[in-house]
Amino acid sequence: MDAQGRGRAGDIDPADQWVLNPDTGDYELRLPPSAPQSTPPRAPGPRGAGAARTRTPQASAPATAPGRAVPGPRKRRAAPDEPPPGRRGRRRPAKKRSTAKKVLMWTGGTMAFVVLAAAAAGYLYLEHLNDNIQSVADDGASTGGFQKDKAINILLIGTDKRTGSGNEGYGDAGSVGHADTTILLHVSKDRSNATALSIPRDLIVDVPDCPTTQPDGSTKVIPGSTGVRFNTSLGQDDRTPSCTMRTVTELTGVTPDNFMVADFNAVKTLTSAVGGVEVCLAKDIDDPDSHLKLSAGTHTIEGEQALAFVRTRHSVGFGGDLSRIQIQQQFLSALMRKLKSNDTLTSPSKMVKLAEAGTKALTVDSKLDSIGKLKDLGLELGKLDTKNLTFTTVPVVDNPAEKVKATVVLKEQPAAEVFSMIQNDISFTEVKQQQKKEAAAVAARLKGTKSDPSEVRVRILNGGAPGGSAGKELLYLQNEAGVTKSENAGNAPAEVAKTTLEYAPDQADQARALAEILGLSGAAMKPGRSVTNSQGLPTMTLTLGKDFKGAGVKLNATSGKTPDGVDKSTADKVQCAK
Repeated sequence: MDAQGRGRAGDIDPADQWVLNPDTGDYELRLPPSAPQSTPPRAPGPRGAGAARTRTPQASAPATAPGRAVPGPRKRRAAPDEPPPGRRGRRRPAKKRSTAKKVLMWTGGTMAFVVLAAAAAGYLYLEHLNDNIQSVADDGASTGGFQKDKAINILLIGTDKRTGSGNEGYGDAGSVGHADTTILLHVSKDRSNATALSIPRDLIVDVPDCPTTQPDGSTKVIPGSTGVRFNTSLGQDDRTPSCTMRTVTELTGVTPDNFMVADFNAVKTLTSAVGGVEVCLAKDIDDPDSHLKLSAGTHTIEGEQALAFVRTRHSVGFGGDLSRIQIQQQFLSALMRKLKSNDTLTSPSKMVKLAEAGTKALTVDSKLDSIGKLKDLGLELGKLDTKNLTFTTVPVVDNPAEKVKATVVLKEQPAAEVFSMIQNDISFTEVKQQQKKEAAAVAARLKGTKSDPSEVRVRILNGGAPGGSAGKELLYLQNEAGVTKSENAGNAPAEVAKTTLEYAPDQADQARALAEILGLSGAAMKPGRSVTNSQGLPTMTLTLGKDFKGAGVKLNATSGKTPDGVDKSTADKVQCAK
């Protein structure tokens, strides 16, 4: 029985009101019985009691006066597969790109991130879904929102707050909703690759002062904290997601464009909406804390079981939060593959359920508070190929200050390189780039002979790096890199976002040598002119930007090369939790 035969309109599942028209490839809304029904045109003919009712339009003929010419029958536009009498007619729409293809485009790059994928798919009935979305102020902590012509950085936060029925057994009983699971999703400017960087909840960080919008509309500055767990950047002392955003900026040097927050219900409702997600286990798991009990092998999980899977930690890896991060990344990869499958994208029932579940589980910042904005974001992310989406984790080590290891601290060198790669929009995977003359010219700046470091003359300016950076870099270059003909020239006239090296054409050999030492990309090398140093000799100019992370720390890296000691996985690969 179809949706029109199930009684009152209010009892109809929204998914049942959408049907796939095989002729057009579009989903069409089937109206309830109360909607006005059009009647097929009655054939012209005599007004006798039964004649017009029994004749078909093809069989009927108009009466004419004797001796008058009979005009040809009036042609009317015939729609193929015209509905039978008593059913609502519909003019066949012009040929359009199928909804299935649209949905694929909207969700293609967001499938690892449950909430975003569902919200983008939810363009089926906008006004209703807009009412589902909850938003909170970004308090000036974001860039102001993503832009189509720039790289995109979205902060995804999962909280441990017990909201909704059935969640009493998860998280801390009195939790105000900490940043329990946090991922910084970076999507490249050209949309060819993306990096999902997990931030451990037990990482020791400095939480900055946080201007926070209060319920009455006023602003209160919540004092920062030094040397605390990352997860306290949300919930603790009434901190909101905008404070987590500021903490991420302080930690990584990357300012997120938007944030999204989800609670326990997001995993349960969304995995059920797609009919379950297939995961793989390398061993049996029986974790009484997360309530997960599964045998080794592959399983399709959803609802409560899916939530138990992403929260388990004592039965995988080393039993800590870092092990849980790995299993979450494996789960998100599996979810991406399920969402991208035709089984999901061609099912109107699943797409509607995803839209409902996703928007109800979603809290976004005030710059991303409508389905229209989420759809636009989904269109951008849909350009991404999942094989070029890399999952990785901030490099950390056990906190050396603790006898009983409970927290972690940054592993400085590889962490700085990971942050630099994201700041400079560098892929963790090999990406086939479009060959352009401009790109080739930039790459060519690094190719060619290099001067000996002792022959490199450079002056150093601070253009946005922390105070004292120019002096520290000078000491590094002179004492460790052999660039003895270098000097500190003080502050630059203006701050710059990225470090640059300006040089004259006849200094190209020197520029390539210094670029290799500093880890500069071809884009950071600026052919121009030389200036005169304190000895009156021509010299290059190195301007340290806001991306500068410390003396001797490489500023860039080769695309596709992951820093030593950093684990990664890609969303297209099936992995089994160990």
